[in-house]
Amino acid sequence: MRRASAAAALSLAVLAPVAAPASATAPPVQTPAHAAPAAATSGPLLIGHRGAAGTAPENTVSAFEEARSSHADFFELDVQLSADGVPFIFHDDVPARTTNVAQVFPGRENDPITSFTWAELQRLETGSHFSGRFAGEKIPHFDDAAKVAGNKIGVFVEIKSPQNSPGLEKVVADSLRNNPAWNRLVRCGKIEVLGFDAASNRKFARLAPEVPLQQLMDTVPDAATLAQIATYADHFGTDYRLLDAAGVQRVKAAGLGMGVYTVDSTAAYDSVVALGVDRVTGDFPVQFSRHARGQKAFPQNTGVRVAGAVNDVPGNDLQPETGEHVILQNTTRHPVDVSGYRVRDTKDNTLTVGRGYVLAPGARLNVYTGPGTNRPGAYYNGAATEALDNEGDSVALWSSHGTLQDTFAN
Repeated sequence: MRRASAAAALSLAVLAPVAAPASATAPPVQTPAHAAPAAATSGPLLIGHRGAAGTAPENTVSAFEEARSSHADFFELDVQLSADGVPFIFHDDVPARTTNVAQVFPGRENDPITSFTWAELQRLETGSHFSGRFAGEKIPHFDDAAKVAGNKIGVFVEIKSPQNSPGLEKVVADSLRNNPAWNRLVRCGKIEVLGFDAASNRKFARLAPEVPLQQLMDTVPDAATLAQIATYADHFGTDYRLLDAAGVQRVKAAGLGMGVYTVDSTAAYDSVVALGVDRVTGDFPVQFSRHARGQKAFPQNTGVRVAGAVNDVPGNDLQPETGEHVILQNTTRHPVDVSGYRVRDTKDNTLTVGRGYVLAPGARLNVYTGPGTNRPGAYYNGAATEALDNEGDSVALWSSHGTLQDTFAN
């Protein structure tokens, strides 16, 4: 194929094993509810989603640095263009969710993020929404990611919402070709460009045929569509929740590499590895790198796990007493105080356990989003808006001391 040489360059990275760390912490016992760690053998590429969006504010230098230290192969980012043509790293179309725009530019919370100049973007703070520990974090320039990557990790560059950033494909192609830091990564097979917009991907393929390219779609299409994609792309990526063995087979039969997003539980990781995918993108590269190397993914776990979640209940998800909820379980032989434990999803929705909740060995606690009467076995946050995506969501459990305990996806 026309893009065969680019695909061959990336294949060197696919075949290169991830180096094992010099030392490893002995893990606590895994519970039956969680799959055993994958064998420490070569497997799919591991890509940190928006850096390491599960453990640091997404698309920030801190998230990229966390991914770089994780033994992941790549981190992924989203690039857009400011109103004055500067490439910057940001996911959403508007700044409301992840910045302090309401304080800095009141009334512009839902304006297009691309309507802000670079100078205006630099006035926004994008770390505190995740944790006070990241207060002061700024929206990065596109080139900041190359500086963080250095020669330690590769970068997946998603061209985000190209309809909002006319000319973005050329800006990215020119940066990858002319900026020495980016170009070094390209020459080492450590860059891949990706996007959902097929017209944008075709445009980028014409501008930079030497750069591996990935077409993203929500589901795997039919063989004829995949054959068309293979004329301009090297790889295909899709939502893991909707993937089956037949889909993997169709993608590979078209000569495309197979990728999945956004994998945020060890059970989901093991299932997609078993399907034979070539790359796995997830929010927790540190934890999944450990899991892939046969180590404990959550070494600071206190014994409390996310045993399940009920995202979509009969009736209103926020109905009193019986609405949507996450289920925590104490898997140890001793009581665990879960007061202040937090459940956080990928959109920054957070459920918190109130004071006085001590789980006996084996006991479960339902943590509800909406209103209800607090009692043993149930705590209600009384929120006015839904937190859990009815079609499936990923959540992370954090202790009251801010240590990651577990992740869960359905």
